[in-house]
Amino acid sequence: MAPSSPSDDDVVVLELTDPCAVDDQSSRDEISISTSDIHSWNLDLILCSRIVKVHANRSRLVEESCYFRGLLSGSFSESSLHQVSVQWNTEGVLSVLRYIHGHSLNVMPDNFLLLLEAALYFGVDNLYLECETWFRHITSVKDLHIQQMPLEMVLEIWKFGREHGIKFVQELCESYLSQHFAWASSCSSFGDIPYDLLLSCLEHPWLTVECEKQLCEALETWLANNNKSLDGLPSNSSIDKFDILKKVKVSLLPLEYAAGLRRRLLQFADEVICSILNLLKDSSYSLMHAVTRGDTEKYRIRLTQYSEIVLSGCTHLTAPFLFLAVLPHGLDVMQKARIIRALVELDGHRGDYYRILEKSPNILCFGHVNEVNISMCLKMNFGAAIAWLHMAFPSLKILKASHCLHFTMEDLFYLIRKCLLMNEVDLTVDVSPVTPTISVLSATVEGSQFFDGKPRKNSEKVIPLSNIGKYSLGKPVVANISKLTLEGRNDITDSDLLCISILSDSLDYLNIKGCTMVTDMGISNLICKCRKVHSLVLSYTSFGRISILTLCSSNTSSDGSHGVYHCHKHSDMMAFGLQQLHLDSCKGVDQTSMAQLMSHTYMLKILSLKDTCLIDDALYEFMGSSLESLDVSETMVSSQALTHIIKMNPRMRCLKATCCRNLYQFKDKSMPDISSSTSEDLFRELGKTCILEEVALGWGFSSFQLEMLKPSISKLRAITLGLGASLDNQTLSVIPEVCPQLESVILNFQVISDNVVRKILQSLKQLQMLWLCCCLGDLTSFSLRISNVNIKTLKLEWVTPWMTNTDLVVLTENCPSLVELSLSGCKLLDSSTQEIISSGWPGLTLIHFESCGKVTAHGVSSLFNCKAVEDLLLRHNGRGIGRNVIYDAASKLPLLRKLALDLCDACDGGFDGPNLTERLYMRNIRISRCMSHKCGLELQSAEAFKPVHKETIVMEWTSAELRTIIVKERI
Repeated sequence: MAPSSPSDDDVVVLELTDPCAVDDQSSRDEISISTSDIHSWNLDLILCSRIVKVHANRSRLVEESCYFRGLLSGSFSESSLHQVSVQWNTEGVLSVLRYIHGHSLNVMPDNFLLLLEAALYFGVDNLYLECETWFRHITSVKDLHIQQMPLEMVLEIWKFGREHGIKFVQELCESYLSQHFAWASSCSSFGDIPYDLLLSCLEHPWLTVECEKQLCEALETWLANNNKSLDGLPSNSSIDKFDILKKVKVSLLPLEYAAGLRRRLLQFADEVICSILNLLKDSSYSLMHAVTRGDTEKYRIRLTQYSEIVLSGCTHLTAPFLFLAVLPHGLDVMQKARIIRALVELDGHRGDYYRILEKSPNILCFGHVNEVNISMCLKMNFGAAIAWLHMAFPSLKILKASHCLHFTMEDLFYLIRKCLLMNEVDLTVDVSPVTPTISVLSATVEGSQFFDGKPRKNSEKVIPLSNIGKYSLGKPVVANISKLTLEGRNDITDSDLLCISILSDSLDYLNIKGCTMVTDMGISNLICKCRKVHSLVLSYTSFGRISILTLCSSNTSSDGSHGVYHCHKHSDMMAFGLQQLHLDSCKGVDQTSMAQLMSHTYMLKILSLKDTCLIDDALYEFMGSSLESLDVSETMVSSQALTHIIKMNPRMRCLKATCCRNLYQFKDKSMPDISSSTSEDLFRELGKTCILEEVALGWGFSSFQLEMLKPSISKLRAITLGLGASLDNQTLSVIPEVCPQLESVILNFQVISDNVVRKILQSLKQLQMLWLCCCLGDLTSFSLRISNVNIKTLKLEWVTPWMTNTDLVVLTENCPSLVELSLSGCKLLDSSTQEIISSGWPGLTLIHFESCGKVTAHGVSSLFNCKAVEDLLLRHNGRGIGRNVIYDAASKLPLLRKLALDLCDACDGGFDGPNLTERLYMRNIRISRCMSHKCGLELQSAEAFKPVHKETIVMEWTSAELRTIIVKERI
């Protein structure tokens, strides 16, 4: 609408005053403006006036606004007046007048409510429609980074819509929050969401969460913020706020999360745990029973058109649960039952899932899902899971399936052929405790060919890896996987690595840490074919001289993408372009090969050489300037060489150098020179050059050096002080002030006091882990009487011999969020300790007790109430553990992967080993044997005899076999 010049008779003067305005001495009394020059209005100046007189077009006001139509042309006395008074928000009235007189308005989040309310009050239908159109658009934008309203604003808009009965506002707010529920739950104002709005979101078909755990955590937060009253409900309402938890699908919660809930929501948690344990016993029966009753919604994984990430982590889920989530909602009970029954019958075996699904209705497809995490799904048939991924998620790029030991190499290549856009795969399992550096006395192997704890039938087809390229489609593999993690999979062989080389066109990151069965030649062959790899994690493997020669050989396929280095003499070598290299404990690398490798690596950002033959000569060969993380722990490097590296790499964020005795300059073999000038140079350079986020230091680090480091450690998140570090108590106590962002503190062989520990617990609000090992000093129970609700890991090893059950109770109250607990040398603890642990921290995933009095003198049954335990170590805690402990632990702790025992604690002289099915989902069992050793000839008391460990029996399962290994030390 173009503005017109009204005649004098058609002009009305609107006298605007804001009844809610606050008197301001600097405000002008009055200003007069006209709609004829509306484009030149100075709103800032106008809004500073107490009274605004606007000369407006009467006809246009009457035509466009119901309010002015009634006021200026109706039976009101004002209709014949030349001047009328309007008392309302001045800015809102001016916006309406500008809009009526043809000036376009930009609806924005900060003015939407004002314009909408003005449109309603003054009856401007077109402005109302424009506001509605804008709000529909803004709430339909999928990417929050492009257009996002603060949660506080969404809540304000929803409340306005409810108060004024604006249906579209309420509906769009509900759908917006449902669609972006994960984002909303991360906002500080999530607890302010009114009960009715939250309930509407939970019942909305667009409710989008990554997993059921995320939803339940959000509701926990909301309940904690609404522990007194519920917004929007009358005080006499019969609604129980905890009823909101009924919207959670408890069968889709992970067991470890449910166990942790027992401390906060006991009744609800017990219901969840009971449901999960029933599914673990017989998920097929539960699912089929629900299908026949038409009650499958509680088992249906939440997937919507807006889902991008799908997370599970549920040990009890099987393939039929996955397919249930992608069956059409309108499917009748008979069809659904037929499909699920066929999948249940096939589950646990390798078969053709497509044959069943081709006969079923169209599978729902979720095109926005790019990441699926099915880690810890220990009962999953991965042949079926891959079929599900292929059919339901055409854009899938990331698959995480860690701690799924039965995900085989056949499954991996089936995945590669079916999910062609797959970019990243993580198949991590626990690294074997038997590393190449450990002396093995004997080893036996028992084949098992497992799937889901069941022997595989002889008739079931196993695809030979050598034929994988011909399998299924008979076409060349088109793979896009760039990041492949196979950490801990010590059943992988050289032939498997050769098969992985089909990824040569895309692979740039490979992690085979702990893959002890591959040889140096096998690694070399893979590197030779996959020349685009720039990140290698090879720790605890046989990587050595042959592989180094391959890395340092000319790369004929190099694309030359090394920036300013493309003309360097080594730029055509693969080692030159490496950005990440981990070689911890690779004993196949000698000093000469190490120096050769270092001389060819220029672009490294992360370098880890812990426990290698690294010496100064090799480190001096390194000429790169991009290092951000360096680990030289347990090597022979000196402070001079390390200073040289720091000077060349000012962007260093992480430095680990524990157990490096050469960082000291020694006067003689027994007396380190703390004031060494070279040591000072190292820490002076660090303090001057770097902004560190993580440090691990030992020899050569003292209170004096910490003063030098202060400028560089204000953003430190993790600190480890190991053997040889000599910081006095005063210096240790100021660390929390100097490094307020610390999340992890590890102190080994330090002299500490109550004050040090209390300062750490009290001052570090972000602390996640505290580990004290073999520390001296006058530590007492007073040190632990400080609350820290965020700490997740607490390890007190050989530092608290005075700890009693009373101290432990106090600890459960002060540190309620623990998930990992390790205690050693607490000789006053007894069997009652188990009940304190299981009731105080029911969600523990790691429990280590060593030399802790009589904790296991009457068995270990109470510890089995910690259903989330994944790692259990019990050594020298009392001779009361029965023969069946391994089977009992495996059956009563469904998540248990690692179990360590000592024959000294066996009440019947030993432990019964599990058979092939009884081990359930355990990765390894370690049983130590020790012999009594007399400490001194003149001492005859029982205390004079201390256990000396002789050997360890390790039972370890891979995807295909059981290995029993006896090693010459305790591990």
